[in-house]
Amino acid sequence: MTDFTMEKGADGVAVITWDVKEKSMNVLSLEALEALNAQVDDALADDAVKGIVITSGKDSFAGGMDLNVIAKMKEMAGDSPEKGLFDGIMHMHSVLRKIERAGMDPKTNKGGKPIAAALPGTALGIGLEIPLSTHRIFAADNPKAKIGLPEVMVGIFPGAGGTTRLSRKLGAMGASPFLLEGRLSDPKKAKAAGLIDEVVADPLTAAKDWVLNAKDGDILKPWDAKGYKMPGGAPYHPAGFMTFVGASAMVNGKTQGVYPAAKAMLSAVYEGAMVPFDTALKIEARWFVNVLMNPSSANMIRSLFINKEALDKGAVRPAGVPDQSVKKVGVLGAGMMGAGISLVSAQAGIEVVLIDQSQEAADRGKAYTETYADKGIKRGKSTPEKKEALLSRITATTDLEALKGCDLIIEAVFEDMAVKAEMTKKVEAIIDEDCIFATNTSTLPITDLAKASSRSEQFIGIHFFSPVEKMMLVEIIKGKETGDRAVAKSLDYVRQIRKTPIVVNDARFFYANRCIIPYLNEGIRMVTEGVAPALIENAAKMVGMPLGPLQLTDETSIDLGVKIAKATKAAMGDDYDDACDEILFWLADAGRLGRKANGGFYAYDDKGKRQGLWAELADKYPPLADQTDLIEVQHRLLFAQVLEAVRALEENVLMDIREGDVGAILGWGFAPWSGGPLSWLDMIGAEYAAERCDQLQAAYGNRFECPALLRDMAKKGQSFYGRFGGDQKAA
Repeated sequence: MTDFTMEKGADGVAVITWDVKEKSMNVLSLEALEALNAQVDDALADDAVKGIVITSGKDSFAGGMDLNVIAKMKEMAGDSPEKGLFDGIMHMHSVLRKIERAGMDPKTNKGGKPIAAALPGTALGIGLEIPLSTHRIFAADNPKAKIGLPEVMVGIFPGAGGTTRLSRKLGAMGASPFLLEGRLSDPKKAKAAGLIDEVVADPLTAAKDWVLNAKDGDILKPWDAKGYKMPGGAPYHPAGFMTFVGASAMVNGKTQGVYPAAKAMLSAVYEGAMVPFDTALKIEARWFVNVLMNPSSANMIRSLFINKEALDKGAVRPAGVPDQSVKKVGVLGAGMMGAGISLVSAQAGIEVVLIDQSQEAADRGKAYTETYADKGIKRGKSTPEKKEALLSRITATTDLEALKGCDLIIEAVFEDMAVKAEMTKKVEAIIDEDCIFATNTSTLPITDLAKASSRSEQFIGIHFFSPVEKMMLVEIIKGKETGDRAVAKSLDYVRQIRKTPIVVNDARFFYANRCIIPYLNEGIRMVTEGVAPALIENAAKMVGMPLGPLQLTDETSIDLGVKIAKATKAAMGDDYDDACDEILFWLADAGRLGRKANGGFYAYDDKGKRQGLWAELADKYPPLADQTDLIEVQHRLLFAQVLEAVRALEENVLMDIREGDVGAILGWGFAPWSGGPLSWLDMIGAEYAAERCDQLQAAYGNRFECPALLRDMAKKGQSFYGRFGGDQKAA
């Protein structure tokens, strides 16, 4: 059955309905595009058809192009991928241009048939590009619907005419939030911005009425009319010139030059604005091919869409374990983490029992949800009724007996082995036999913590990232005796709260902290060597890290770094590297504990706003006159992280390479443009990576020693995704 079906009504309106039966939301495939093309041809050729309405058979219109298709387009393009891609994209342009011109006489611009789009709900990506090629867009008055072009968020840009049409419709300035930032709007805001034309109760009926009454002038697009001028001015216009200068600065400021899609999109808009519309479509297609040929876009699509979606759907869930959805969760500890866990659990409709030593502390933890709800009401995202429903799901108490009936416990008490062990024993004496016990710890070994449990197969680690409500990753850690049901329970719970899970085996610092701590340490170590702090911080941002290592240390707190250093030294003994201890302990002793104390590597004002790097840092650790090369600094920061990811894979801590890449991007923001640490190594090649390891090891020490796995891959000319595959276990 085709994804597009057409019904010609007695009123003369042909309704083309998009409905991908096997999916909850429409996505466009290449086969479906051909079906749409054929139906448009049929309707335009039929004298009985006065006009066309394109709509959806679902509550939404469309979620975009099937990114699995985009991910494979390059290999499908044959021996000349650039030409194959360009020809395929130009064919897509021809279909949408056919809709736009609708049979008009090319000289007189008359005689065309009106074509409208009726959007029942969300319209994203190609799901908006198709409507943009029609003559009028009607959307349902559905405040939950999202309308926009979010392609830039997954490393590409609107390449089916959306970039050219929207910039010509709104002007470069008006289109920039939707193109360069991927902003999504509800229908009313989309209409106010000019993305769509009408918001109505019944878009299909309204679209039919409009089609039957439209005149030649109603269906001629401004850019096809004589004398068209781009809103806000074209690049050679004084106002337009300033717009593009500002846009270029904005793109480079936000992307630091490492996200190719944004720069390519701006180039397509700039160059396209100076030529006729059909030529502009060719320019857009060429820049789109440029992006698709860049490994960054393929890696971003793979990690941020295909692999993330697979993990969200339970790709690593143990087979044969029945549904383990959580009905009642007990949260031990009402501090920042416990309060956040309670909030996201209640949002998912789960009953929550929030425990702390004092009623005041428990109530304070619940108040976190109240404050969050109040902010939502103020922004128009929530209502007082929803707030009350949310709070009614949380019981704040000191009474452990209230935990009876819980099917999952999440312990988030003080990060101390003895305190956690005592709490485990107390709670296990109360909860049901089949209740799963999870500990939210960022550093303590799960296997050791499980020794306090009388049912270690039901004991597991669930590591949330702070702030819980904002961070999308949850790290699930298996102890040596953790059973499949505990893993399944944790995965099902994480899916309930709409976060992305990764499952790793127990080891010091697990996966995320294992990789991020060396990044922080390498930055701090460079300060002690005389590398300018500003160079360190900017080098990190210029290679795609959201925060430099010094700023991130301030954000996570310097006293936490001291605590981790002491614990690691106690555990590792003579193998411990104390290169960063002096500077961390010095700052801590001076009361400079990071942003929370308004002082750390950075200076802050009284309100906690960062004022720049702390000047006295240079007095203690003066920068060298001859500074290190930028690429050298960047490689030290990146290799410090990626080598730990490879070692985690070697040691079977990381069991699936998809989790390694997705976890890195969502957990600590590892250079999203690269697709993750393992994708980045595939991008630069194992042979070069191994050679670079040898150079860094010779210059800076054994922490850069090339892992045996990477060395073996270099000898065999292998890649991580070639050797392990995107859907296979890494071990």
